[in-house]
Amino acid sequence: MSYLSKLFRWERGKQKSGYDKMLLCWAKWPIKFDTYLLKFPQGSEIAPHTDQVDSGKHYRLNIVLKNADLGGEFICENPIFETKRIKLFRPDISEHQVSKVVKGERYLLSIGWFKEHFTSA
Repeated sequence: MSYLSKLFRWERGKQKSGYDKMLLCWAKWPIKFDTYLLKFPQGSEIAPHTDQVDSGKHYRLNIVLKNADLGGEFICENPIFETKRIKLFRPDISEHQVSKVVKGERYLLSIGWFKEHFTSA
């Protein structure tokens, strides 16, 4: 499916664990990045995992727009920076998860980018 056909449409998240995502913008150049709105309805959760990448370093900045009334906590093995509403981490090397949303819904803005490895000739 092309990026244009995904733009501004809800679809199931990668982990098939009940959360939904909406692509807001993306680019492949000059830096590869994507921006999603994520919705975690009651009952959703994400099991511990890392996100594999083909090459380079993957960074993700999550900004919590609305916390769930109960549950839905982001848990990261080794965040770069973390406050109650801001989470910066390397999803390719840091195991991360979201605890089960017990009551309410959780929304966040998720911005990811890739820093490519360059080799000298």
